[in-house]
Amino acid sequence: MRIIPFLLICAFLISGCASASKHRQLVQDDTGDRLTVGTVQRKITIGMPSAQVAEILGSPNVVSTDEERREVWIYDKISTDVTYSQSEAGATILLVGGIGGSGSRSTSQRTLTIIIKFDNDGRVRDFAYHTSRF
Repeated sequence: MRIIPFLLICAFLISGCASASKHRQLVQDDTGDRLTVGTVQRKITIGMPSAQVAEILGSPNVVSTDEERREVWIYDKISTDVTYSQSEAGATILLVGGIGGSGSRSTSQRTLTIIIKFDNDGRVRDFAYHTSRF
């Protein structure tokens, strides 16, 4: 019988709380959001003039020529996703307090490379893309 009042007093004096994990995601992207596989698939077509490609995708990272002196544009996009997760727990005792917490961080990267080959008239003759995530 004495244990029940003791437990009630302890429950009153000690209050604990724990918060659910807090997640925050940070995306660092060195190019605009126009450069995606979907954009290339939907908007880039064979025969399109180079000015229109530049309007859709922006300026390429690399401009070179092939063995026949035709222009080749290369777009390289690297994105870094950083996810933070934090958990906090605390307990308060009359006159004495305590707080504890833990957290973690996860990082992943995505790459997208687009190669656009032009003909002698400055029109798209071929294009290819490669994407990866690690």
